Amino acid sequence: MTLYLDNLDAAAAHVREHVSGALRVCAPLGIGKPHRLLNALYDAALTDPTRPFSLYTALSLDPPRGGDDLEGRFIGPFAKQHFGEDFVRLKYVDALRRNALPPHMEIEEFYMQSGAMLGSVQAQRRYASLNYTHVARTLVGRGVNVVVQKVAANDDGTRFSLSSNTDLTFDVLDALLAAGQARPLVVGEIDPALPWLGGTASVDAAFFDVVVAPPPPWPRLFGLPREAVSDADYAIGFYASALVRDGGTLQIGIGALADALCHALALRHTDNAAYRRVLHALDPDLATHPAVLAHGGLEPFATGLYGCSEMINEGFKRLVEVGVIKRRVVDKAALMRRANAGTTSALDDELIERNGEFLHGAFYLGSPDFYAWLRALDEETRRGIGMKRVGEVNELYGLDEGLERLQRRDARFFNSCMMATALGAAVSDALDDGRVVSGVGGQYNFVAMGHALPDARSVLLLRAARDADGGRVTNIRWNYGHTTIPRHLRDIYITEYGIADLRGATDEDCVRAMTRIAEAPCQDVLIARAQAAGKLDARFAVPQSWRRNAPAALEAALAPLREDGSLPDYPLGSDFDIVEQRLVRALGWLRARTASRRDKFATLLAALRDGVGTDAEALARMRLDRPGSLNEHLMARLVSLGLRRTARAGAREEPAAPTAGA
Repeated sequence: MTLYLDNLDAAAAHVREHVSGALRVCAPLGIGKPHRLLNALYDAALTDPTRPFSLYTALSLDPPRGGDDLEGRFIGPFAKQHFGEDFVRLKYVDALRRNALPPHMEIEEFYMQSGAMLGSVQAQRRYASLNYTHVARTLVGRGVNVVVQKVAANDDGTRFSLSSNTDLTFDVLDALLAAGQARPLVVGEIDPALPWLGGTASVDAAFFDVVVAPPPPWPRLFGLPREAVSDADYAIGFYASALVRDGGTLQIGIGALADALCHALALRHTDNAAYRRVLHALDPDLATHPAVLAHGGLEPFATGLYGCSEMINEGFKRLVEVGVIKRRVVDKAALMRRANAGTTSALDDELIERNGEFLHGAFYLGSPDFYAWLRALDEETRRGIGMKRVGEVNELYGLDEGLERLQRRDARFFNSCMMATALGAAVSDALDDGRVVSGVGGQYNFVAMGHALPDARSVLLLRAARDADGGRVTNIRWNYGHTTIPRHLRDIYITEYGIADLRGATDEDCVRAMTRIAEAPCQDVLIARAQAAGKLDARFAVPQSWRRNAPAALEAALAPLREDGSLPDYPLGSDFDIVEQRLVRALGWLRARTASRRDKFATLLAALRDGVGTDAEALARMRLDRPGSLNEHLMARLVSLGLRRTARAGAREEPAAPTAGA
């Protein structure tokens, strides 16, 4: 019998009364995490240090906080407006940041908000390095006895939708049952803002032991701010888009690189002439690149793509809207065989259209606009989206391998990494000292699946270099102290300078291909290291054509496409207003020009020389329109300098040359 409560403290008390001994709680990642209920459980656990409390989860989202420096002055007001002043922050996250979690409590995460816990000893010590698909079996070993989940309710409250997080709940319950363990107490917290998604995400009320319906006001869902897309991001996204085959399957990650890829795919379909102009500006010979000829295409999408991705995000919204994501799959192997062979009957086509789904995911995360889109879906589109178990999406071996192989034809798995080595290994989740930046998540799953499916490719996207340590640091290294994807699973890498197809390649060929897509100043170091290791002929010299791999050349090539609107700063929409968009560019410019002491001194001199600018709206937004202290006068001049330079240079100037660091 399901117990209905409207008080969070009462729900926490009920959990503690009905579960004996240590509390071992499991909660979904992302927006499926019931923040208010977890805070109530946390507060209750604080009152009894004799009773252990453990929480197993991932991606505990926490909005940024403001401050009195330049970035803090920008972030503070934006965070209040975007996330809402009533956003419920997770109390255990705050404790972890301060290394202040009590001894009888532990928080174990398998994926962290990127970079958020680098300084937390407690979070780093209790990080569990797991493939997403291995989490359920791991939680069996932890002895989970409580599962909490945020849910959407139908009109009469008889059914609930797991909505954003079908990823682990079903798998965890099944794994516990299979291991002979007792079913945990399952608690749902209703959130009226959570979009309803049906199908396998929908469960009867009896699925839950307890349902909590807290009274209003209901805080907003965590809205992921959409990033500006740089020239490098666009180049990577457009190169990647040329590897996608019509009628295939698409998986993508999140962030500016994924946004650029989705914009490129949408442009390829809706304005093919503009799409080809961008590709020609990047590489006039791209259409004849061996990887494009063998695995991709440049034409609009007649059949369309089937989306099968761990996370559904903003990019999928755009691709559904413009008709790129439209190839439907059904859970009938014989029918899928006929569909793949092009031998379906009229009845087959009717069945696929009526019962098929074109987008599968295990969880979703995006902007407020994205959530509004999900809430307002017409019934036909809603039926085309299926939320699945992570074991069903991220691998072939979860439920029906034969069927999933038929559905996932010509699959392209696009994920990003922080760094890659010249021999093909990828660094995606942690630093060489072992500190975790984020987590493995599903990346290994999709890389492995790219090799397991005969017509699939795994594609890892990365920027060739980054601003750091007072200059530019290459992201293509000779070696690194930690890797996420081993070199024997090397497949395709893409930077802003091109495509490196490493599948089946020798070490010598890998070095050549990766050096070809590295930024020019670090190429000689990579070659020298390879030659010293006996991996490359001592007589090999970098071809002159590779020396053109520079941000300035890329900026010049894409500038006309920026001007004609083919490459907007925010291709999937922006959460910043016009003034904030100007400030984002200015602050980014300042960050790049103050990374070293020398650059900082030169930038300060220029700011003092040029004085305060005339962009009153931007200065007011930063609370610098009426500077009082000496520090505020200096900040006003710095912001003015950044605004002038980004306006004059189209928001982009040539960065410093990269250091090899290889």
